Amino acid sequence: MSQAPVSLTTGSLARRLGVSPTTLRSWDRRYGIGPEVRADGRHRRWSPRDVAVLEAMCRLTSSGVPPAEAARAAKKTADAPPGTPVEPAAPERSKAAGSLPLGDVRLECRGLARAAVRLDAPAVEEQLTEAVARHGIVVAWQEVMVPTLHAVGRKWASSGDRYVEVEHLLSWHVSTVLRRSTRRPTPGTEAAVTGPVLLACVPGEQHTLPIEALNAALGELDVPTRMFGAAVPAEALAAAVQRLGPSAVVLWAQARSTASAPLAGHLAGTQWGMQGARRRPVVVLGGPGWSGRSAHGMLRPPSLEDALVVLSGTHRTASPR
Repeated sequence: MSQAPVSLTTGSLARRLGVSPTTLRSWDRRYGIGPEVRADGRHRRWSPRDVAVLEAMCRLTSSGVPPAEAARAAKKTADAPPGTPVEPAAPERSKAAGSLPLGDVRLECRGLARAAVRLDAPAVEEQLTEAVARHGIVVAWQEVMVPTLHAVGRKWASSGDRYVEVEHLLSWHVSTVLRRSTRRPTPGTEAAVTGPVLLACVPGEQHTLPIEALNAALGELDVPTRMFGAAVPAEALAAAVQRLGPSAVVLWAQARSTASAPLAGHLAGTQWGMQGARRRPVVVLGGPGWSGRSAHGMLRPPSLEDALVVLSGTHRTASPR
């Protein structure tokens, strides 16, 4: 006696394909590639044939075929005899978008990469949110977000501007999820300790994602912060230090051309408070731009975990200097 084919729920199928349930429902509504049978007339149950159609749809859209055309070809593929070439050839643009050079990474990276290549924004955001909820900010950043971002960057570098839209979409949603995941400190925390941690990119530096991840991770530790973002002018940084009296200042420089040792030294020497009880911030240098630069009197943590240890400890034990 033969067994009936196993059907999948929408959630199970979405996880299997690396897309969001919203995407599956959208494809059903727009292109008619939904399940053949719906349990009790409402709930979707996806048969092996349905799964084959969607696998072909994902494969085609990942290679650059427009969704409507991909849906038509995917349905033909599922019904055609084995070996029949019915899928359309991917357009010339898709040569850059076939796959990402991920290497040995978590499975979440592969699902995230597939969603990014398809420009499937709901799936990208859903998978990033799930990674943070499951692993926390530090692991999600280091083992899911960074490897996928680096793979996109390598693909973009080798493919010219044909891949820039994938990098922009992924970066935007990484930033969105990091900001959404940043917790506010417990009420009273800021008044009970000395000064928040100030985070900023040096003048001319636009790469903010690493300090956004650090900002979110500090929030998990209940450390108050002030995030100033990209390319903060030197005068504005100096004024902010004077006004806030931070326990620490994090200066991010992705490129050597933006790393300014004089600026870092000036901020490290800034003092405030009453005479005899003056304070000054600990300056923490982050990013590859500081490599080879003098860091006398400043800290250069080698990893995100080290930076969190330094900043959380400095914030809670800040003392007059």
